[in-house]
Amino acid sequence: MKTAVVLMAYGSPTRPEDIPAYFEDIRGGRPVRPEAVAELTEHYRRIGGSSPLNEITERQRAALEHELAAPVYVGMKHWTPRISEAADQALDGGAQRIVGLVLAPHYSSISIGGYRDRLSEAVGDRAELVMIESWHDHRPFIDLVAGRVRGTDAHVVFTAHSLPERILAEGDPYKDQLLETSRLVAEQAGVETWSFAFQSESPTGEPWLGPDILDELDRLHAEGVRKVLVAPVGFVSDHLEILWDIDVEAREKAADLGLDLDRIESLNDAPEFARALALLVEQVLNESARIEVP
Repeated sequence: MKTAVVLMAYGSPTRPEDIPAYFEDIRGGRPVRPEAVAELTEHYRRIGGSSPLNEITERQRAALEHELAAPVYVGMKHWTPRISEAADQALDGGAQRIVGLVLAPHYSSISIGGYRDRLSEAVGDRAELVMIESWHDHRPFIDLVAGRVRGTDAHVVFTAHSLPERILAEGDPYKDQLLETSRLVAEQAGVETWSFAFQSESPTGEPWLGPDILDELDRLHAEGVRKVLVAPVGFVSDHLEILWDIDVEAREKAADLGLDLDRIESLNDAPEFARALALLVEQVLNESARIEVP
């Protein structure tokens, strides 16, 4: 059976003039206040004008394709190429089975569920769809992050993108998976002093998961901590939530508090990360084959 992978990411505007359309896409076509666009544009300006996410994702695609020796296509949730375009490319290439892999290790119905729905709609009944919905405890992933944390003498703060608090009442495993990843990484790296915080909350008018990293820095400072290493385990690539929320906003907050703040290097297109993703795809396909055989 010919298999292809659709590798999915959030997507990012490539030019400042693309920011309004990108913002509207995130909001499902609803109008965006000019001041909100101006604020987001300023964030992109502060990190160099644009995010490297799209370029990094393409390099990840090429590296994964090399490791698997099978076609891999990129599909973005909120930019081009779209998930539907990637699915069409895979099908036009003769794929009879499509593996959906989101470049985010932790499942939430809001995040991964949204990617799954878009890919499933695009594929329809034209091919078998195997969706990888979570890889938060995938050992090669844990080992890679632990390698970036090991040996630090700082207090480690693991972070991920916050989501609306209502997901907890719905039984969503997102927070539990994040804490499990953090625990596994800390154990593997021999880290004894660590905590977890969320980041990148959106102003939607409803409660979001916390504590926020800025509040966590306040707490750590009050407890006498002087060195912090941020390990954003919810992200695998450099993009706005890394380059602005941590490298600018959190660093400025830490400087105001007199804290020494650093962060781990993102996985990006590291060869060992591509190998880890390839092992993940192969493992899921092997498990799927065992399920199908009586």
